[in-house]
Amino acid sequence: AVELGNEARKYDIEVSIHAPYYINFANPDDEMVEKSYNYVINSLQKLKLIGGKRLVVHPASCGKLKREDALELVNKRLLILKSKLEELGLNDYLICLETMGKPAQIGTYKEVIDMCKLSPNYIPTLDFGHINALGQGCLKTEDDYRKVIDYLFKTLGEEKAKKVHIHFSKIEYGDKGEIRHLTMEDNKYGPEFEPLAKLLKEYNMEPVVICESSELMAHDALILKNIYDNVK
Repeated sequence: AVELGNEARKYDIEVSIHAPYYINFANPDDEMVEKSYNYVINSLQKLKLIGGKRLVVHPASCGKLKREDALELVNKRLLILKSKLEELGLNDYLICLETMGKPAQIGTYKEVIDMCKLSPNYIPTLDFGHINALGQGCLKTEDDYRKVIDYLFKTLGEEKAKKVHIHFSKIEYGDKGEIRHLTMEDNKYGPEFEPLAKLLKEYNMEPVVICESSELMAHDALILKNIYDNVK
């Protein structure tokens, strides 16, 4: 981890890491939730060695719970996590709670943005491929994206909204949401990056944008950068 951090700094690369996917803050079993806390804590300790500042975390799955009950549990556990991180001196890192791509998961963009009011260190990971997949192709126009960005600013304020974490990729979806990640060459499922890039400039945002294309991450990341550089 230290070597990775040193190598990244040579090239002025900011490293973020992703916590284990099986974190579930809506698990009714308190013992299992302790494991979720520990996954976050262990990931932050690795992030500290690397020298990064951002940890991406999946909030939860509903399981057999009603959605409102699962959400209540998640919010309760996120407050407990906040206290644990403060006690351990790990509260100078950003916990980037991610929007999810399937209806059975907790993580609509509104749910995630609302969760981020629970701590100054919680910020959203707006995964626009997930948002689009969950909404069955809901991100087509600039106004579609604007609804998300406006809710972000209205709910969290300008300072936090401007430093949001973003995942972007095109994603195949079906009746149950996300199926698989695609490349930027896809022209069937979307979403397109240009409308979002325009809004990032319009709102003077300074997010971290991570390309999550299948197989061609570095190649497609340059495509995203070129789109951003060329939009007015």
